[in-house]
Amino acid sequence: MTGSSDSEADVENDIHADLKNDLTVYLQDARDVLLWKLEGLSEYDIRRPLTPTGTNLLGLVKHVTGAEALYLGATFGRSFAGAPRLWCTGEAEPDADMWATPKESRERLVGLYRRVWAHSDETIASRPLDALGRVPGGPPKELTLHRVLVHVIAETQRHAGHADIVRELVDGAVGLREAGHNMAPGDRARWADHRDRLQRVAEEAGRSARDATSGRRG
Repeated sequence: MTGSSDSEADVENDIHADLKNDLTVYLQDARDVLLWKLEGLSEYDIRRPLTPTGTNLLGLVKHVTGAEALYLGATFGRSFAGAPRLWCTGEAEPDADMWATPKESRERLVGLYRRVWAHSDETIASRPLDALGRVPGGPPKELTLHRVLVHVIAETQRHAGHADIVRELVDGAVGLREAGHNMAPGDRARWADHRDRLQRVAEEAGRSARDATSGRRG
């Protein structure tokens, strides 16, 4: 009986180890993609607000740095000194963590993000997935490391998606990696034709919808 129980425990430990490894791989992939979106751009371009709400590349990095330090640091009793404060926790003015001041250089914020990675990875490595942490601020909320990891991956990937769009608006660079990885092949002329085609489709669908509405009213 003891041998059987030990074997089952070993299998369960292996499953948890594989799951933690999978989550860590996906988190690191999101981190790498987000930083790649800054490569080759000027200080001006990484700060340019390219949406009505001011979304910009360096601000996204600053935000996820603060978020990761909160969830994979302070939540498990391992605060990271110097991490950006998040406005949503009431520790900074609205949107303060979504843009970088002129004194916050790319080198400083990217370096800080990498140090937060290492700090987070220590948290992940030193605790089982069912370890409980308490998210600071607001109503008391206890979450497992598993749940926190899923949240941080989802948030980082979401902001990497924002960075995809912002980078394309800056200089047309697209894809998960350099050279347009995971994008259909094509040069700028091909993409311009594709965009024009989609514009025509949208206009046709809009006309059809208006005609259908007019017909029902008539």
